[in-house]
Amino acid sequence: MAGSSTPSSLMVASLFAATLLLSFHPSNAQLTADFYSTTCPSVSSIVQTVIQEALQSDPRITASLLRLHFHDCFVDGCDGSLLLDNSPSIKSEKDAAPNFKSARGFDVVDQIKAAIESACPGTVSCADILALAAQASVYLSGGPYWTVLLGRRDSLTANQAGANTSIPSPFDSYNNLVSKFSAVGLDITDLVTLSGAHTFGRAQCKSFSPRLYNFTANGGPDPTISPWYLTTLRKLCPQNGDSSVLADLDPTTPNLFDNHYYSNLQRNGGLLQSDQELYSTASAATISIVNSFNFDQSAFFKSFARSIVNMGNISPLTGSNGEIRCNCRKVNWS
Repeated sequence: MAGSSTPSSLMVASLFAATLLLSFHPSNAQLTADFYSTTCPSVSSIVQTVIQEALQSDPRITASLLRLHFHDCFVDGCDGSLLLDNSPSIKSEKDAAPNFKSARGFDVVDQIKAAIESACPGTVSCADILALAAQASVYLSGGPYWTVLLGRRDSLTANQAGANTSIPSPFDSYNNLVSKFSAVGLDITDLVTLSGAHTFGRAQCKSFSPRLYNFTANGGPDPTISPWYLTTLRKLCPQNGDSSVLADLDPTTPNLFDNHYYSNLQRNGGLLQSDQELYSTASAATISIVNSFNFDQSAFFKSFARSIVNMGNISPLTGSNGEIRCNCRKVNWS
């Protein structure tokens, strides 16, 4: 009869639709929470143990490890490419402007990898180590817990040029930030939420000192910096001073993962221009989100758990693509 469908034809149509859906959402389909449940069940505890040990001598390490995951994912997806050193065939992303002499924690990633290789040789990717290290780092600093989706594989190359253009800059305008997040499938809420990672960690003077001197056409500072904060920062970072001096991203609770970042923005106390843009850009859609996260830390924590999973889903290598590196700093055939 015309227009009728047999059970078998319906099944074929359903399978086709499911295949089509998976093709549009490969990351969500292929990354799973239990990816290592049989092959390396202790992987999460190994990662957390190594980071706990590193924290004893380096209070910055948790923020640094979270930043590595962020900078990895924004360049061709979460594939561990940031971890590759220079070689005859690879120009390392570590030498790109956003990472040069500022990205850190690579030694701790090496320690995590060595511990995992001892327990589960040739099993866990370096890209997944960065995702797990980000989760452990936030949780150990007082932030939310989330279930990490796993199953990424490691890239065979790096993209230094991409790192120079794709990673959000501390000098980016509001529109540039929105554009860079949108380019990797992240929205305004993800932008405000993930920027909240600047609730802990440090930044070098070079990343914000242009706001302090000769920022405006008449030689004044960035007008969105509170006068009290400007005075403090100029003492720390005098003109022509040491550009590598460190400032707390959140001067109130510099080592804790909380929502103080957002109250800092409300007081014109964002350290980086890219931070303050979220609140001081006229009529920006981000202002109401900043206000809501300042009012409700639990809302920020829930949103952070969602947004970092969204970020972790950016273009992973899965299946037979890429490899599982034995050493996070180099591809296996080098």
